[in-house]
Amino acid sequence: MPLTRSPLTFAALLMVGAILASGTGCASIRTTDPPRTATEQFLLSGAATRAVEQLSAESLRDRKVFIDTTFLGGAQTSTEYAFLIGELRAKLLLAGTRIVDKREVGQIILELRSGGLGIDRLEFLLGIPSLYLPSAAQSTVPVGTPELAIIKSTKQKGFASVAYVAYWSDTGEVVAHSGPFVGRTIREDWWFFGTGPRTVGNIPPAER
Repeated sequence: MPLTRSPLTFAALLMVGAILASGTGCASIRTTDPPRTATEQFLLSGAATRAVEQLSAESLRDRKVFIDTTFLGGAQTSTEYAFLIGELRAKLLLAGTRIVDKREVGQIILELRSGGLGIDRLEFLLGIPSLYLPSAAQSTVPVGTPELAIIKSTKQKGFASVAYVAYWSDTGEVVAHSGPFVGRTIREDWWFFGTGPRTVGNIPPAER
């Protein structure tokens, strides 16, 4: 008994053949990255939060306060310092302080300062690190050997220091001062015999 093809099956085969003959298709996803990694941002912002949490603002309750960031180096261009200032503003507002945006309106001038805001990194490797060999004469692409790690770790510590002094705008007499206090964050990534990383620390995302 001879086999017959239905018109529908034949039409489907023709369509598939036309698609294959017309060429191949491809798709791409555009990916962008910020200047700092999420880990760096959490290390810095977390340390700033922990430092500001230690400040006392009770003596500024119900006062009009102007925050002066002149002595906070890099405050105008640094995202990290901007976050620290935002944390301080939230601290003052929750304590009942009335923040003003103009110096001449403020009853009290609060000068904010920081001893430092940054990240220390320590890397450890038990094994053979990757080595880059001289490129071939006709090639501009560097050639490197693979890393052979028995135990490898990257430890990152974030630090933020904050303090303030507040004084009456008309007399210059000191009203309050607090700090300096230091906030700390940490993240450690471990690799064992090429597997990992296993991550621990007090910032997200990390295993507790």
